[in-house]
Amino acid sequence: MSLAKITQVTGRAVYVPGNDIDTDRIIPARFMKCVSFDGLGQYLFYDVRHTPDDKPTGHPIDKPEHKGATVMLSGANFGCGSSREHAPQAIHKAGFRAIIAENFAEIFFGNSTTLGIPCVNAKHEDIAKVAAAIEANPQLEVTVDVEHLEVRFGDQKIPITMRESAREGLVAGRWDAIGELLEAKDATAALAAKFPYMTAS
Repeated sequence: MSLAKITQVTGRAVYVPGNDIDTDRIIPARFMKCVSFDGLGQYLFYDVRHTPDDKPTGHPIDKPEHKGATVMLSGANFGCGSSREHAPQAIHKAGFRAIIAENFAEIFFGNSTTLGIPCVNAKHEDIAKVAAAIEANPQLEVTVDVEHLEVRFGDQKIPITMRESAREGLVAGRWDAIGELLEAKDATAALAAKFPYMTAS
């Protein structure tokens, strides 16, 4: 079964302000003891969503008007810090399917792309426009158009950028190298059988 072509993501959005939001803030290390990634979504931004005595802080993703949002907006250098793949996994398990930020840490960007999460870059002032629009109307639908490199919201739109190789992979449905390898296992085995050093006992 081929991977889905991700040409655009449409949904309600939430703005998580701040620069240099690192992977430990996205998913604190103590929650990374899981055998699988299932359930990580509930721990997304846990330490800034809760006080030390475990009371809600009113974080944007917990506000009732943003429940069910699938697009996240943030600032510069999103996903910096350690290279834990649990960070984009937590974002994905929490239901987010696209991230708009000024820029992204390299490894976080790669880990997100292999989950089919478009991470697109926008200027600070353009992100502010989208944030203001969703603050005025939290039900506003935001479309992250990966194919045409723009974000549309209401009667407005802003330009975005994305590394071309990642954009092409998403749009063509070739965004998960491991998935592609597994899908081609028969062809891979047939090719391997042609090499004597692969079949010698």
